[in-house]
Amino acid sequence: MEENKELTVLEGTVDSVVFRNEENGYTVLRLTVGEGEPVTVVGCMPGAAPGEGLSVQGSWGRHASYGEQFKAEIVERRVPVGEKAILEYLSSGAVKGVGSSTARRLVEEFGADTFTVLEEHPEYLTRIKGITRKRALQIGDAFRLQMGMRLLLAFLGEHGLPLQLGMPLYRRYGNQALDVLQDNPYLLVDEELGVSFSTADQLALDLGTAGEDPQRVEAGLLFELRHNLMNGHTFLPARKLAWATGQLLGLEDGLPLTEALDALTERGEIVRETVAGEDACYLAQMQEAEAYVAFRLTEFCQRELLPPEGLTGIIDRIEAAQGIQYAPQQREAVGMAAWRQVMLLTGGPGTGKTTCLRGVLALFDHLGLETALCAPTGRAAKRLSEACGTEAATIHRLLETQFDQHTGELVFAHDEDEPLAVDAVIVDETSMVDIPLMRALLAALRGDCRLILVGDPDQLPSVGPGNLLSDLLRSGQVPTVRLTEIFRQAAQSAIVMNAHLVDRGEVPDLRNQYRDFFFLRRRDPLRTAETVVELVRTRLPEKMGIPADQIQVLSPTRRHQSGTFSLNQMLQAALNPPEEGKGERRFGSYLFRTGDRVMQVRNNYDLMWKESGGLGAGMGVFNGDIGRITEIDPRGDRITVDFDGRVVEYAPDMLGELEPAYAMTVHKAQGSEYRAVVLAVCDGAPLLLTRGVLYTAITRAKELFILVGDEEKVVQMVRNDRQQRRYSGLRARLAAAEAGPPVQSP
Repeated sequence: MEENKELTVLEGTVDSVVFRNEENGYTVLRLTVGEGEPVTVVGCMPGAAPGEGLSVQGSWGRHASYGEQFKAEIVERRVPVGEKAILEYLSSGAVKGVGSSTARRLVEEFGADTFTVLEEHPEYLTRIKGITRKRALQIGDAFRLQMGMRLLLAFLGEHGLPLQLGMPLYRRYGNQALDVLQDNPYLLVDEELGVSFSTADQLALDLGTAGEDPQRVEAGLLFELRHNLMNGHTFLPARKLAWATGQLLGLEDGLPLTEALDALTERGEIVRETVAGEDACYLAQMQEAEAYVAFRLTEFCQRELLPPEGLTGIIDRIEAAQGIQYAPQQREAVGMAAWRQVMLLTGGPGTGKTTCLRGVLALFDHLGLETALCAPTGRAAKRLSEACGTEAATIHRLLETQFDQHTGELVFAHDEDEPLAVDAVIVDETSMVDIPLMRALLAALRGDCRLILVGDPDQLPSVGPGNLLSDLLRSGQVPTVRLTEIFRQAAQSAIVMNAHLVDRGEVPDLRNQYRDFFFLRRRDPLRTAETVVELVRTRLPEKMGIPADQIQVLSPTRRHQSGTFSLNQMLQAALNPPEEGKGERRFGSYLFRTGDRVMQVRNNYDLMWKESGGLGAGMGVFNGDIGRITEIDPRGDRITVDFDGRVVEYAPDMLGELEPAYAMTVHKAQGSEYRAVVLAVCDGAPLLLTRGVLYTAITRAKELFILVGDEEKVVQMVRNDRQQRRYSGLRARLAAAEAGPPVQSP
């Protein structure tokens, strides 16, 4: 809710319920206010039923198809009073197990005390013919659940919290949701619930939690560790963790922080150990994941395989079959795959990584090995599949996500107990793989499975925790082939040439003397954005024959006039303007429209998808997946998105997982390749204007790269090779395992 926004108040009685989504509580109802005609009210109102009194605060708006309606942001519900209102409420089916006939008999028997009987003495319902004791108790449970949801929503509204929290809290904690929330407001700081720590902390303080209360301090410590996972850190040094938490909570005395850290360590929620000379504090699950990755990779590194007889001749025949001649480094890579269980293959653009991969695949086919190809994102997997002529999957899909009925969480079907039925796994874009995902992959590999890790060490690291590819390379423990020779055909590409110039710390050639690399000087941010829109809308489609949907706009930053937020608004207006009959749905800062290009911005393992042809279905849509909105349901406000043939429906409370994708940050584009890339460089914080960002942006372009902006910013990016330090213990663990006895499995 926007601060200081004046809300209109309506008070009335529910006349009818037009639509209700049982999953998220989104409701469309008709509310009788005074003596006038019923008005349409929309919002999160789980269980609202005819006869019920409501006081709603919100604002008026106009729906394209259904006309004027009132969007409720705060809802206060009044229990129906009087026999007529009670009968109308129960007859609506609001209480499971009570229909209109049963409702009439209940009111005839108990009158105005009906609700008291249902809540406190449901066994009295057996006085009514046909109601057994078992059914009576079930009706009582259903009524208490309904009343519990009322109390929960009233509590949320009273404290200014989104009513949409009601359904996920109830799904997780049932009838105890309100009690659990009051006991520990910090449970709201959860990825699914999406409440900020400051909001949960204010709620706790409002409920009487003291500033130095152990629950508050422990919640702050755990929040800092979880928050910093998305900054790439697998751990934080104890001194930094204590300092950051003290700043977060406004604590000057260090004793409560020390005591809380000791308590969390004692309970095993935080693991504290000396790693790489640091007093490292890990979330327990992250420490286990990092230690496991080091353990399994050490096992793989220490095992050499027996190469096939006549390996040189086999490689010769592969060369002949593919009509190429390997460079020495490429030949070394294919040969190494024959006798090492794990290896790294690295190199920049144009150095022949794909040629090597085709050779390794052919070698494995010759050896009779079943090989799986995978990558961290859907686009990277698709690109790998096209390059190698063999089906590739995302790592998540390879491991198969499924629902664990015991824990209520999504897990991978393949693990130590159910390993992948393959003899070798090739992972592309390894720089994007974080520690938890690598742990899951390694757990699913049989002891004799081969593993080929491929990536470009100069690209940006993973969004999630860890610095996997860099740590593996710098450890010196994993067998590695680095491809450095740029081949003639690639060398003729200005995209490849300029990418390597940037990687070496040199300014790219901006003289516009090539057919695939251009620079357009625009020093004003607004003019930069306008030029980007002009390129995508008309110039590239008309003069270069590249359709707008094959052009990706990138920016180092989300903010400013040349950032992705502003660019997405301008590109949407230019490429997908409003039309009569075209569905629209506003959510937060975004206006979604049928036909929009959108991106999933977090991993959601339990999102169901169906194949567009209706032949199959599955679970899981992941951070960075790109799709197009095919439909916006005007009544339920559901948005349907097609992700390259996988069709997903988004309910209103899930729209926070979608963002427009006409323009995206360079970080989000990593692992993908586009026919044409337009990069806007005019604004941005120094932390974002780095050499790695520019290099990664250039290497996303397949045929054409256009840089629009200020050349001084380009020079600044090339010179800024500072990389934010990531606290990761993998490199040290690998080195320690090599220096001493084998690492023991956690």
